[in-house]
Amino acid sequence: MPTRPIQHILHPESRVVASADASVRDVVHLMAQRNANAVMITEHGVLTGIFTEHDATFGVLAADRDPDTTPVAEVMTHNPVAIGPDHPLGHALHMMYEGGFRHVPVIDENRRPLGMVASTDALRIEAVEFGAELERREEITVIL
Repeated sequence: MPTRPIQHILHPESRVVASADASVRDVVHLMAQRNANAVMITEHGVLTGIFTEHDATFGVLAADRDPDTTPVAEVMTHNPVAIGPDHPLGHALHMMYEGGFRHVPVIDENRRPLGMVASTDALRIEAVEFGAELERREEITVIL
């Protein structure tokens, strides 16, 4: 599992992108619509930041900022660590562990967003593989 290239587990729905000049409220609404915990922020199509539920909670709500007038660029993480699609998932997981974050944008060679890898992606893959293993064991038990 950790050796699988990111491009093999990247889902199209993980590509949630917003403009740096969008309001926090607009970006949070986008997150709600797409069931996303993080959004890649771009300027001219190039990744410049990442905005997460953590940023919304602590950078806006806890700081008493107005989500309607605060541009997401003021509260996002600028120049986030990112990874290319050919790297193994294990590399992204290690980056998350070392950096203390849960999302890594996946970008092309021009820093254009392709999607997002989240720490939960590893759990999802493990759960699917575990389910398949249980089914194989059940089939063997029936045969015996």
